[in-house]
Amino acid sequence: MVSWRWLGPGLTRLWGLCCALLGCWHSTPACPVSCRCSSWQIWCAEPAPGIVSFPVPQRSTEGDNVTEIYIANQHKLESINDNEVGFYVGLKNLTVVDSGLRFVSRQAFVKNVNLQYINLSRNKLSSLSKKPFRHLGLSDLILVDNPFKCSCEIMWIKKFQEAKFYSETQDLYCTDDNNKRTALLDMKIPNCDLPSANLSSYNITVVEGKSITLYCDTTGGPPPNVSWVLTNLVSNHESDTSKNPASLTIKNVSSMDSGLWISCVAENIVGEDQASAKLTVFFAPNITFIESPTPDHHWCIPFTVKGNPKPTLQWFYEGAILNESEYICTKIYVINQSEYHGCLQLDNPTHLNNGAYTLLAKNEYGEDEKRVDAHFMSVPGDGDGPIVDPDVYEYETTPNDLGDTTNNSNQITSTDVSNKKDEDSITVYVVVGIAALVCTGLVIMLIILKFGRPSKFGMK
Repeated sequence: MVSWRWLGPGLTRLWGLCCALLGCWHSTPACPVSCRCSSWQIWCAEPAPGIVSFPVPQRSTEGDNVTEIYIANQHKLESINDNEVGFYVGLKNLTVVDSGLRFVSRQAFVKNVNLQYINLSRNKLSSLSKKPFRHLGLSDLILVDNPFKCSCEIMWIKKFQEAKFYSETQDLYCTDDNNKRTALLDMKIPNCDLPSANLSSYNITVVEGKSITLYCDTTGGPPPNVSWVLTNLVSNHESDTSKNPASLTIKNVSSMDSGLWISCVAENIVGEDQASAKLTVFFAPNITFIESPTPDHHWCIPFTVKGNPKPTLQWFYEGAILNESEYICTKIYVINQSEYHGCLQLDNPTHLNNGAYTLLAKNEYGEDEKRVDAHFMSVPGDGDGPIVDPDVYEYETTPNDLGDTTNNSNQITSTDVSNKKDEDSITVYVVVGIAALVCTGLVIMLIILKFGRPSKFGMK
């Protein structure tokens, strides 16, 4: 929101006088004779000899720390041109008052994104474009006592005043062709209106490899200029802005452009308007990444799948459908537009789970599959022994967002693998029990041998 209150230069002048008395000013080779410069402020208020152009540093880095520039009584200073203020990238407050300023370039403040306060009062401005200020988050823009001509180019100032939510305004005036002085709020200029932009579609859907044309209809006075904003668009495209409606044709649409925003911008001297649409590209699944299993809290076969609409996933083990359960299941960790990052999670797999795993991703536009070989544990008795259990690492998991992958017709299931594991466990328990009985018997025999021998008194 732009504030229009008049703060006046009194406080700034007082601060400058204090700095001068305390000796905080210092002269540098780049500082004009009529100015005083410090590491953070430039103060130009002496009318003689005066300055004829905006002060710029000799080296570009010298102005990085300057946050305030105050210029007053400089009647020879008539313009602020491109790249002059841009040397002061940290500038927050700019004052040019009681001077001969007649022109401000449209690119004058393009690098001064930190500007918050601008005071251009009591100069010679007869016209002022909105373009130098439109990207700035100004809290104050003061323009009183300038000889503005009533024209469409200053209509944006009136629009800002009308849009204010409080009563305090600047007393701004302009003179018409008959030299009549009129309050800016009462200014009426024919064929001078804010532009508007409207798209033929606000939700663009297209199949990968096809082409699509988008139209942008604009109104406003004077007729606005039209441009397309196509940030990061990969697909080939061509546009025609010489007609109304303007057109944009995207050819051989790439799946990489799915989710991008396309904007039509209409701009004239009064202001601008923008309309945006989201591009949605439908395409067949593509498994862009799959890797051998890695140990975490659970074993994980990581994968990345792209597809729109979202594909369904099915795993195969040794060519047969793998039925998922609480011990073996698909987890999706990250969803980025039409890209899904996840893994096939296996809980304590053994050598019975070794083998080839195949991932099949499918949607209505096609399918893709990739295979990976997994080795979790060596077969008992081959001399290698089991793989050491990995360190515990808590993995935050989410439900499978790509659909139900359960199929009751599976030939091999995770339950079968679990039953085999239970049988192995029972065998271990039996062996341990027998060993315990043998150890107990040995202990009892030792006790009998120790305490069952004849004593020296002939007593048992």
